[in-house]
Amino acid sequence: MKFIAGVILIAAFSAIAEYFLPWWSAAVVAFLISLLMGLRPGRSFAMGFLGIALLWLVFALWHDTANQHILSTRMGGLFHLPAYGFMAVTILVGALIGGLSALSASFFRVMSQFKKNIF
Repeated sequence: MKFIAGVILIAAFSAIAEYFLPWWSAAVVAFLISLLMGLRPGRSFAMGFLGIALLWLVFALWHDTANQHILSTRMGGLFHLPAYGFMAVTILVGALIGGLSALSASFFRVMSQFKKNIF
């Protein structure tokens, strides 16, 4: 249940953050939510990955249908990809950023608990 709530929270707060801030604010949101959730590293990565992938999928489809697929077709042509292939690469990049950010938060949490037990 924590996992699904984390995915929804990451997607929702990242959408709000990306409306007002640069695109990389989604990584900060994924880091903070993963830090607060306290999941294991693998689950944290999956939570950040799915949260940002879901958000960027919705954003990509929303903006792509608004301009009748013109931009994705032209950008895909630049990279020798079909329009939806270009969108898939874009979503994958965002998802990896979110996943690695959440994974970093999980490792940071483990590291801070480790130092607390030593001293």
